[in-house]
Amino acid sequence: MAAQTILILIITVSLVGLLSARFQAWALLRPYLVVREPRYRIGLLTSGFVHADVGHLLFNLITFYSFGFPLERVIGSTRFVILYLFGLLVSNVGTTLKHREDPNYASLGASGAILAVLFASILYFPQQRLFILPLPVPIPAPWFALGYLALTYYWSKRSRGRINHDAHLGGALAGLVFVAVTAPQAYPNFIAVLSGHGR
Repeated sequence: MAAQTILILIITVSLVGLLSARFQAWALLRPYLVVREPRYRIGLLTSGFVHADVGHLLFNLITFYSFGFPLERVIGSTRFVILYLFGLLVSNVGTTLKHREDPNYASLGASGAILAVLFASILYFPQQRLFILPLPVPIPAPWFALGYLALTYYWSKRSRGRINHDAHLGGALAGLVFVAVTAPQAYPNFIAVLSGHGR
C-alpha cells in the first residue's frame, strides 16, 4: 500500500532529522535560496519528510494514519500518491513564493501533504465525525474543514516558527482542488451534508 510506504518513509526520514541537526538543516525548505540557487530546490520535497520535534511528528502520523489509509482504499494507490505529492508541492511552492525575499525564513514538516489527504478524505466521507482534544464531543467533518481553514489562516499570519502554517492552508486547498478535478461528484454530497440534507 502506498500509504504504508509513505508512513514508513516519514518516520525514517524524520528520525534521522531529529538525530542529526546537519541533516535537518539540509532538508529544510529555504524559499530565499530556492529561487536563487537550483541546488536548494530539493527542499521543496525533502522538507515534507522531516519534523521539528516528536510531538509534531506524532500529530502528523496520527492524522495521516487515520485518514490516509481509508482514503487510499477508495481512490487507489496511484491516485493517492499523486494527491500526496500534489499537496506537498503546492503547499511548498506557495510558501516559497510568499517568503522568497526573506533570507531568514525556513520551514519543515509533512503537514501540507497530509492536509491535502485530510481534506480530500473529508470530501469523500463528509458524514464522518472527528474527535479533537480536548473537546469532549465529535465535530462533523465539514464543519471541522471550514473551522480549520479559518484557524490555519489565522496562525499563518502570526506564527514565525519553523512549522509551516502557510503549507497547512496550501495543502488543504490542494486537497479540495484535487477532488474537484478527479471526483467532482463528491462535492454535491459534501454540500448536502454541510446543509444537513446529506446521507
